[in-house]
Amino acid sequence: MRVRFRGVAVREVALLEGPAGWGEFGPFPEYAVPEASRWLAAAVEAAWAGWPAPVRSTVPVNGTVPAVGPDDVAAVLERFPGVTTVKVKVAEQGQSLDDDVNRVAAVRSWLGPSGLIRVDANGGWSVEEALMAARRLGSYELDYMEQPCRTVEELATVRRSLVRQGIDVRIAADESIRKAEDPVLVRDLEAADVIVVKVAPLGGVRAALEIVAECGLPAVVSSALDTSVGIAGGVALAAALPELPFACGLGTVALLAGDVTTDSLLPENGALPVRGVVPDPQLLERFSAAPERRQWWVERLAASAAYLGIS
Repeated sequence: MRVRFRGVAVREVALLEGPAGWGEFGPFPEYAVPEASRWLAAAVEAAWAGWPAPVRSTVPVNGTVPAVGPDDVAAVLERFPGVTTVKVKVAEQGQSLDDDVNRVAAVRSWLGPSGLIRVDANGGWSVEEALMAARRLGSYELDYMEQPCRTVEELATVRRSLVRQGIDVRIAADESIRKAEDPVLVRDLEAADVIVVKVAPLGGVRAALEIVAECGLPAVVSSALDTSVGIAGGVALAAALPELPFACGLGTVALLAGDVTTDSLLPENGALPVRGVVPDPQLLERFSAAPERRQWWVERLAASAAYLGIS
């Protein structure tokens, strides 16, 4: 990683090649087998089945700002040419709301008055902290607050409270979709205005499309610190959605210090093209894991495959 993001300094993934192309298996190390198995299902879909036909040829993307100081914001955003929407990490452990405000202010200064700003708390606030953050950050005209609290019930409480207090900030659900046993609960409890969907944690493009259709809410497609191989899956999902009202969080290859292809999926004029990705053998060799890490990933892949009942 160019900058530590959500505690991650080095990103590890396993790549699979099949008859339809390449897939990426990259659940974070702390994920147990049941959750990791969804990532394998997405990789198998990409490499063996391929993706649904696209309905658009490009996908608009947002820039992404980790929990850096305000003086570092411009350097981060220079890696996202042409973007007019920026997602800002907030509620970072060890930081304060003042840090978040200063970071968002720097992003607003970089974007100008017409750009859109989203903040992502990854469930890091209580209800009261989320409401305080909405009051202070809302002055910078937020597009939405993503997963301000951990539970769906808390999201619903925050959303109702914002309406009662006359604070015009939308709520987006991320973890409450991709980590939930029942993603539709977000719809049933009226807990969000927008859902954030990620291909790998949801088990593939087709599975994610089904969840979007069932929830019936506007969707933003995002990524999980993927290489370009994984990002191609996110682009395929965004390209297949019947409607795409929001810029997507798929420009995150810009946060990596390297990639597995010489033709990376990086934003140009604020968008990504809809296409597949083929890794470069020399880059695979350059970034290959040490033997003990490779064996760890092989065993993890095998456990996920056994959980899914595939061989």
